[in-house]
Amino acid sequence: MKSKLNLDFAAVEKARQAARTIAEDTQRFILQHTSVTIERTCARLLGIDGVDTYEVPLPNLVVESIKNAGGLGLGLSAYLGNAMIQTDKTPQQIAEAVAAGELDITKLKMADMFEIRAKVDTAARQTVARIKTNRERREEFLGRFGDKQGPYIYVIVATGNIYEDITQARAAAAQGADVIAVIRTTGQSLLDFVPYGATTEGFGGTFATQENFRLMREALDEASEKHGRYIRLCNYCSGLCMPEIAAMGALERLDMMLNDALYGILFRDINMQRTMIDQHFSRMINGFAGVIINTGEDNYLTTADAVEEAHTVLASQLINEQFALMSGVPEEQQGLGHAFEITPDLKNGFLYELAQAQMAREIFPKAPLKYMPPTKFKTGNIFRGHIQDALFNMVTIMTGQKVHLLGMLTEAIHTPLMSDRALSIENARYIFNTMADLGNEIEFKSGGIMEQRANQVLREAVAMLETIRSDGLFKTLEMGRFAGVKRPLNGGKGLDGVATKQDGYFNPFIELMQQGGKA
Repeated sequence: MKSKLNLDFAAVEKARQAARTIAEDTQRFILQHTSVTIERTCARLLGIDGVDTYEVPLPNLVVESIKNAGGLGLGLSAYLGNAMIQTDKTPQQIAEAVAAGELDITKLKMADMFEIRAKVDTAARQTVARIKTNRERREEFLGRFGDKQGPYIYVIVATGNIYEDITQARAAAAQGADVIAVIRTTGQSLLDFVPYGATTEGFGGTFATQENFRLMREALDEASEKHGRYIRLCNYCSGLCMPEIAAMGALERLDMMLNDALYGILFRDINMQRTMIDQHFSRMINGFAGVIINTGEDNYLTTADAVEEAHTVLASQLINEQFALMSGVPEEQQGLGHAFEITPDLKNGFLYELAQAQMAREIFPKAPLKYMPPTKFKTGNIFRGHIQDALFNMVTIMTGQKVHLLGMLTEAIHTPLMSDRALSIENARYIFNTMADLGNEIEFKSGGIMEQRANQVLREAVAMLETIRSDGLFKTLEMGRFAGVKRPLNGGKGLDGVATKQDGYFNPFIELMQQGGKA
């Protein structure tokens, strides 16, 4: 790709090398640890599901019994595989016995580790095969209908009731949406368990549960057949249950997942050690399942100035890219995030937005970039808001953004009505059609405002990444260099769910997924 901005690609490579070193340094820590969430994910992937009479998920009960016995560092798979040998029960039957107080799997005599691994491997392969079949099913849909050329029009549903969400999702698909994101209920990222079953109540969104995923996937498959195009489904696997929700999404064929390496630390005060450990396995699952991950750099600009702190977005994108690659997520599945959030009062602000979006496109040419709409400076004036969204739509089509989160004219007033969504979809479709090839027809002035802006942001990102490489990522987060938010190394939520791996620890899904399910 020829750079329209005359970007210094030697500086881009320098930035990428620094980000790689930062990620590799952190990865050494990650690989030495596990967490309750990772072990619950293994429990789910090995066939444990459901809740006890008090609505406590069985994966939580089994993993807590291991943690309380001091065995978390050995991992769920070792204890569960041994219990399968010693009791001749299935993982689900073992979990039910643990919940009933009839079995303590940490007190059983341990069989030979080779036999335990072989027992677990058989069950793990069945689940991996199911996830591969889901990926093939998605590819079959895309083979029949073709994939969308140009930006995916991405809209949200957020009623709190999965059945009402389905009604709104069907309407959005009929109006022209390509991706339906079921916004998760407020605060779910702070729950250290995943609720069970279909849910009909939620504040600010709907609970992410496996049954809700199944119901919405079924509805969108019906919509795909009706409209002759594949409608993608998006949800959130950020928070304390990152890999668990990623696993549920892989089992129910979700297509996109919000899955940032730093978001939970900065914006939900989840412990940084826990988050970094969990994001690795969650991304491994998403990578294997063919899920596009969406990162959350756009959120930085809700707490920091979009002009002064633009370089922090680029620095974070580069770090997220490296962590994703280390987890087996290819560039083509990395929906790296950024946003149209410069104040409308700034002279030439549109030029800065255009420059930054073009810069991201050139630095990450294979990535399905996730571009977020104006929200911070929406006022409730729906006419001005519609114009702001139109300018945002223009930047997307001119710079080749891929995952286009639709702006809503009523952003500052209420959760959008179906009519609001219809107007926004109409706005985007009109601009995407009438300006379809504009980006290929224009060049930017050499030495002009846009070229200077993009290269300034790049230089500042390089300097920031060099500093982070020197200080380390954890210290950087403690110092508040991202989004102006400081987090202590041992603070936040969830650190008590982290354990150092012991000799004999194994996770059967890591090797299987790294080898494409063929190990």
